[in-house]
Amino acid sequence: MSPPGHHPIPEVDPVRTFAQRRGRNVVAALCSTALALALAALPSGSYAAPDDPSATVPATPSTATAASAQGAPVRPSPGPAPDPSLTAHALTRADAPLDNPLKGFARFYQPGGNQNTGYPHSLTWSYFGLSEVMNDSSDCGHYDWDVLDDALGETASYGNQAAVRFYIEYPGGSGTHPANAVPPCFAGHVANRVNAYWNTTSPDYDSAYLLDALKDFIAAFGARYDNDPRIGFIHLGLVGLWGEWHTWPYDTDTSGDSYPNLMPTDAHGAELIRAYAAAFTRTKLEVRYPESGGAAANSLPTVGYHDDSFCFREGSPPAGVTLPVSMGGASYSQLQKALDQGVENRWTTASMGGEVRPEIQSTAFDDWPGGSGAVDDMKACLELDHTTWKINEGSAGYDPGNAKVGAAVRQMGYDLTADHAYFQDTAQGTTKVGVRLTNNGVAPFYYPWTVSLGLKDASGNVVRNWATPWDLRKVMPMKIRAFPDWGVGADPTHLDYGHPRYFDTSVDLSGVTAGSYQLVMKARNPLEDVSASAKKLRFANTGQNADGWLGLGAMTVGSASGTPRGYEAEASGNTLTGTARTADCTGCSGGSKVGYVGNGAALTFNDVDGGSGGTRTVTVHYASAESRSATVQAGGGTPKTVSFPPTADWATTGTTTVTLDLNAGTGNRITIANGSGWAPDIDRITVS
Repeated sequence: MSPPGHHPIPEVDPVRTFAQRRGRNVVAALCSTALALALAALPSGSYAAPDDPSATVPATPSTATAASAQGAPVRPSPGPAPDPSLTAHALTRADAPLDNPLKGFARFYQPGGNQNTGYPHSLTWSYFGLSEVMNDSSDCGHYDWDVLDDALGETASYGNQAAVRFYIEYPGGSGTHPANAVPPCFAGHVANRVNAYWNTTSPDYDSAYLLDALKDFIAAFGARYDNDPRIGFIHLGLVGLWGEWHTWPYDTDTSGDSYPNLMPTDAHGAELIRAYAAAFTRTKLEVRYPESGGAAANSLPTVGYHDDSFCFREGSPPAGVTLPVSMGGASYSQLQKALDQGVENRWTTASMGGEVRPEIQSTAFDDWPGGSGAVDDMKACLELDHTTWKINEGSAGYDPGNAKVGAAVRQMGYDLTADHAYFQDTAQGTTKVGVRLTNNGVAPFYYPWTVSLGLKDASGNVVRNWATPWDLRKVMPMKIRAFPDWGVGADPTHLDYGHPRYFDTSVDLSGVTAGSYQLVMKARNPLEDVSASAKKLRFANTGQNADGWLGLGAMTVGSASGTPRGYEAEASGNTLTGTARTADCTGCSGGSKVGYVGNGAALTFNDVDGGSGGTRTVTVHYASAESRSATVQAGGGTPKTVSFPPTADWATTGTTTVTLDLNAGTGNRITIANGSGWAPDIDRITVS
């Protein structure tokens, strides 16, 4: 008789079927009549790892202390407000594409298969046997990475990123990867046991030799692949069946059966989890359960979780294996475990992966936003799990036009929209550009991809681009769903969380030919360095282009008739000498000014455009609570002394004008100084 939730592994090549390795679901797919087995498959103790990652983790659940739910996370600060001196340009929202990178569904890697068939996706999932890399019988420190490199190279060629896991035990094998992946160099050093239920070879996971070898492998794995743009997510495998951190029924609960425990101690499991966290500081990591390895990952904010039975209901009466008990879930459900461990908000720092339970993949979204039968409340699963991605081989049969599936995929992970861009319609020299972003997904974007601004000419060519310091990871979901366990309102209650996030930066337009352009923005996928087919991160806007660039609006470079050209005092291209320095100024353009000019200190505006040359009117925008004077000089010309009447205070600006002779082109310098006293604080100048 098959154990509860078990689906026999097919005789045909299981890599070609989405029913592969279904036997593993016995860990979560357990009916109420087999609760004792459920507790055997999923360790019943709830305990938190020490804050010190080098400290000893409790060896058994019996010595552990249960944590409690975190409750609603503290709302992030709203960040800066848009610069009021810039013109606001409203942008129009549209549905984001279904195959945005690093989110949505993942399909199984099939060597030589077209990865871009079926429902649109950008992730490819694959297992690898440890013995395929550690294949030298005499040297555990020899690693042959060809099998992984081949898969990563092929996946990248389709523009996709990979999600990967290494295993040692795989019942029946995958057809392309071995069933027994115990490295040959373990022979004579590590004892092997037999999991007779699955007919797998299970090495002694508590062997000091094995632990040292696995930690060395993890370190080498990280040294070679951490931050590899071809990899999106790494699941912490190696331990147990399919690398899923269980050996059911040969597991930690031996009280209700005659099977010995083949799992490592929690302390030894924790060593491996910490080794992964140390080796991969940039590529995102996920582990199967919050309590894996004695809950070692719970003190490691960069490690997320991986729900392999996502949104399934089982037993009689049916209970969910993702949603918590408060929402009809089983006591062993993924989110109940997260609540018990106090890590239900881990999504704020680490990704949530997993797999849509294969039994429901074909029907999982038929009743979106709800569910029926074996499909639990799908929208609640996505929102409370804060799902970024899920393995879903059954998605191959979905209609790309299915609005229900599309709504779910767009909600998964990030869904970024630029609601406004902020810039001067006509600009020259150094000018400031701002953008405000919102996130309507359930999770942040987890990688520090470079955001660039650019100018496109009338032919669509990017003629100039500038990297910005903007960090998309700061754009948090606008709303989050509350667990009933938090006691903040009836279900469903959605709490305000993120804010529209404003970013700005100064760009230097010098050298750009005067004319009309389209101002554009792009978040660059590092996979573009490897593959011309790399999927582009695209914003949920009507102005989003397939090349990754989002249109922000029209900008004229150079002066329109009678239009002044502005230059910020605090711009990075300017020269400050002596005591002159940048300071905050709430009433100034861009929120900054340059003060302590004078008494030998000077401020020079560089790369000022004189157009065709000749006399130009320079307007100095300044702040000064008292009358002051300064000299204003163009290049090596004669300095002109200018008086500056007092303004209301040091944060309120006024203006005065001076005429200067400028050369043709953008090579002019304008210097403001005072050799014997203090000059006013300078906000900016405009030239007309």
